[in-house]
Amino acid sequence: MTGVEAEPAPGAPLTAEALGPGLDTAWLGRALHWLERTDSTMRVASELAGRGAPHGTAVIAEEQSAGRGRLGRSFHSPPHANLYVSVVLRPTPPGLLAPTLVLAAGVAVAETVAGWLGAPERVDLKWPNDVRIDGKKTSGILVELASDAVRPLFAVLGIGVNLNVDPASFPDEFRERATSLAAASGASVDRIAFTRRLFGTLERVLDLHGTLGFAALRPRFEAWFRMRGQAVRVLEPAGRTLEGVVRGVDPDGALRLACRDGGELRVLAGEVTLLREARA
Repeated sequence: MTGVEAEPAPGAPLTAEALGPGLDTAWLGRALHWLERTDSTMRVASELAGRGAPHGTAVIAEEQSAGRGRLGRSFHSPPHANLYVSVVLRPTPPGLLAPTLVLAAGVAVAETVAGWLGAPERVDLKWPNDVRIDGKKTSGILVELASDAVRPLFAVLGIGVNLNVDPASFPDEFRERATSLAAASGASVDRIAFTRRLFGTLERVLDLHGTLGFAALRPRFEAWFRMRGQAVRVLEPAGRTLEGVVRGVDPDGALRLACRDGGELRVLAGEVTLLREARA
């Protein structure tokens, strides 16, 4: 025996015991529920929040049978390969649960992925919730809000990051437009180290968002947002389809589109499809 601690295997479980010793957070993940398998970490975290789970409580699963994405879409969740986590957020400070929460979380994920990859030019944010490497999705982010008649009670922030999954194993509908950090970097990812790094960055970003709002994060968001000038089609939750050229993102998180008739639209939510490369 040399006395040197062995490196964890890429698929080593993301338990509280594994993550805790090197976790650089004050509140995020300090209460952590680990599950070998569940239908959805979002469901589990929401139920825990409804029973009073504190701010920052995290639920991590090694596998999800019904992982959820935005607009009711599924999130491919094979076992012991990636990161599937949902975090309970309480409305303290008051700005934490603003509609721009999903964009703020995207900043944290993009910075963590780019830092791990060591090639920030390969990483971008696709509005509103996808982090991509080389134009292929590697992470999705979901926010679900619970409110009473007067105010928001809590939010559940869900993050899925493709770390070690082989893109060849993706279902047909994902294979051409998704990747993993291991596939992009050519090396397996230490999931424990990545999760610790993400939690630290995410906590600092959420604290800033809660106290100073999205305005304090907007320059960092813009560094990853490369959709400006691109023609897109947007399917809104109500079923309406819009087309236009991306002008930018407003302070409240809305996507701004220039229309063919010279007008402009603001989109608050929807599924975006890129129609062609950015215009000069």
